[in-house]
Amino acid sequence: MGACTAALGGDDSDTEDEKVETTAPIVEEVEETPEEKTTREAKEAEKKAESEQKAKEEAEVEAKAEEERIAQEEAEAEAKEKEESVPREHKSALKKAESYAETMHMSKVGIYDQLTSEYGENFPPEAAQYAMDNIVFDWKENALKKAQSYAETMNMSDSAIYEQLISEYGEKFTPEEAQYAIDNL
Repeated sequence: MGACTAALGGDDSDTEDEKVETTAPIVEEVEETPEEKTTREAKEAEKKAESEQKAKEEAEVEAKAEEERIAQEEAEAEAKEKEESVPREHKSALKKAESYAETMHMSKVGIYDQLTSEYGENFPPEAAQYAMDNIVFDWKENALKKAQSYAETMNMSDSAIYEQLISEYGEKFTPEEAQYAIDNL
């Protein structure tokens, strides 16, 4: 019967020697020295402080961007409201003033007089003043263009052109604008 048991693998005497010991590896925990612990804690605290600072800076950037966006929207809304509150006649006076400045190279005072003249555009003084307050133009350049026209078409001297540019009966440019025109003829 022993042979049968051995054939069937019932004999434990041979297999006991072949058993492999399977134990978990032993991990030794090494304690940190106080210096190592202090260094590790300092590094962890530094990383945490850096992370918090970065988060704070990102939050500040986001808050500033949001403030700017809100301010931009408010400014646009205010500008739209202001534009809508301007009377039609004031807007018309501004468009007419821009046309005179661009095509006829008139001075600011000359345009105002043309806008308010009963023989000109006959705008109320408030509308003409709105136009003068809101027109954006290079008046020195207009004086130069007007001076060039006088020089080319009427063959006038520089002093005669200057006088025509500043005359209250002429173009009504400022002395500074007229001098710029003469200096750049």
